[in-house]
Amino acid sequence: MHRRLPNQLGYLGLLLIYLVLAGCSRGLQIDTSHTARGQDSRVQYVILHYTSSNSARALNTLTLGEVSSHYLIDSNPPVIYRLVDEDRRAWHAGDSSWQGRTWLNASSIGIEIVHPGYRDTPQGRHWYPWDPQQIERLIPLLQDILQRHDLPPERVIGHSDIAPQRKLDPGPLFPWQQLAAAGVSIWPDAARVTQYEHLLAGQAPPLAWFDATLQRFGYSTASAPGQTDALRNVIAAFQMRFRPARHDGLPDAQTAAILAALVPESFAEISRFTDLAEPAVHFTPP
Repeated sequence: MHRRLPNQLGYLGLLLIYLVLAGCSRGLQIDTSHTARGQDSRVQYVILHYTSSNSARALNTLTLGEVSSHYLIDSNPPVIYRLVDEDRRAWHAGDSSWQGRTWLNASSIGIEIVHPGYRDTPQGRHWYPWDPQQIERLIPLLQDILQRHDLPPERVIGHSDIAPQRKLDPGPLFPWQQLAAAGVSIWPDAARVTQYEHLLAGQAPPLAWFDATLQRFGYSTASAPGQTDALRNVIAAFQMRFRPARHDGLPDAQTAAILAALVPESFAEISRFTDLAEPAVHFTPP
């Protein structure tokens, strides 16, 4: 028996080496039997864009260039292309801000829609209408994304919302109200807008109220050094989305009523801001 012990030790040693090598061949082993309760999706927003180009150029730009998006909705016929997996970052938002978050590429899904945007003419800017079939493809895509990432409809926003100083897409003709009716965006309550318009009686609140309330809604009103039109650009972006018939960036009473309908708690603060102006006018919230 004692003479066989070295052979047995040799066998056990070979077995141990085999087991170690077998474990190495399987690579890194991770136990996934436990899941943390405190977590959510990295995706916090869905950002809508238009390409301002035809489909061939858009596909070339978004697949071979420095910019990209997770999805591209083509036209004629309408097709949804997935260009970047949702768990990876696409380069579509650039210098951006919403609800205090900045550089939103890391926390958003980008959807580009093939659309020419606009052209400037001697008679003014002409915006091209949207293809209803593209919107019919967009809505179920948004419904699917929001459901999978557990996002509310207010997290669907436009490029002009997150970058109002440099972007106009998806433009004033984009059917945000149709998206809201489908549960994938928001729209102000018409009765509340009418009520606030009546209370304002044609008088617009001070610029300080617009600045504060637009920031509360989500916009950044920050300006570049020497810039004087930053707030006006933000108001215009808001109007393009919620009052597309007139988006000149002027802070009028109707724009204030629409904004207050989306941020109801802000209406009671109009008096505080107005007290800083002359003459002082007080508004009683509904």
